[in-house]
Amino acid sequence: MTTAPLTDAAAGTFTIGGDLTVRRLGFGAMRITGNGVWGDPPDLDVATRVLRRADELGVNLIDTADSYGPEVSEGLIAEALHPYPDDLVIATKGGFVRPGPNEWRPDCRPAELKQACEGSLERLRLERIDIYQLHTVDKSVPYEDSVGALVELQREGKIRHIGVSNVDARQLARAQAVAAVVTVQNMYNLSSRRNEDVLDACARDGLGFIPWYPLATGDLARPGSVVAEIAEAHDVPPAHVALAWLLQRAPVVLPIPGTGSVAHLDENVGAAGLRLSDDELVSLLAAGR
Repeated sequence: MTTAPLTDAAAGTFTIGGDLTVRRLGFGAMRITGNGVWGDPPDLDVATRVLRRADELGVNLIDTADSYGPEVSEGLIAEALHPYPDDLVIATKGGFVRPGPNEWRPDCRPAELKQACEGSLERLRLERIDIYQLHTVDKSVPYEDSVGALVELQREGKIRHIGVSNVDARQLARAQAVAAVVTVQNMYNLSSRRNEDVLDACARDGLGFIPWYPLATGDLARPGSVVAEIAEAHDVPPAHVALAWLLQRAPVVLPIPGTGSVAHLDENVGAAGLRLSDDELVSLLAAGR
């Protein structure tokens, strides 16, 4: 029997901002850094193989940030993949500074964001970043000022499209009043659905919704649970169910599971072809409430 080659194509596509068509299952490049999202990865060769394997599998949306490392993830992407494939979309972020491992401090002052963007351009070896995202909301800075800094960078030709992250529905609306926002990146998964209203707003407005921490299942994957039963019925790991549910939740959802392992990357991409039945979707929806 011939086995079909592993590919990301089964996830389908979504067009961001009217001109960037990506396969809906992307790759989050946070975990290719060291422990605590700090410093170099334990094995640089493995991190490089993961990034190149993602390209081999057809993944053409890579999400990163200047704070991953800090500055490590972006540099590894350039080392592994530059010159980039024509269809590769790199989304990066600015707005967090890193005092140490597992420490994250917002700094969304316009001057800091502009400097952060310049650094990302240099590390990624780009003249223009496809999607530049405001990583967080800095309560010490008027939100419109932070988003406005990205608008200025866009006008200067340094970024193509603007995204926001870690926002509520009201903050998203405030950002949209200032900029042509094309993506939102918020925490969302089977066990944490507090951003349903933000996802609904993205679906309404045609914005890409990038759920971070997409593989979390919590108690929903315990033995005998609905996730475990569905996974067993399809003979797949629970992670496949989590990703398939996200892909079928709404056409705008663009999961970006991250890993520092080639084997785990292959496993995640394997979820692209899983289709859950309507009854399974209803069961999963009910289980998360």
